[in-house]
Amino acid sequence: MLRCAELNLSRDDLDEMTVGMVFDMVTERSNDKEKYDKKAPAGSMAAFFKGELNLGE
Repeated sequence: MLRCAELNLSRDDLDEMTVGMVFDMVTERSNDKEKYDKKAPAGSMAAFFKGELNLGE
């Protein structure tokens, strides 16, 4: 419940969510402070889903 309070989730919110969804939110929150060496260029996700971008690039 402490982690839910940290995420500002109410009991009503939790009624609409699965345990997996809450775990994902906790994981993402812990990743917010991470620094990554590489960042994707703007538009790369759209290009990837259109099949215009390879993962090896």
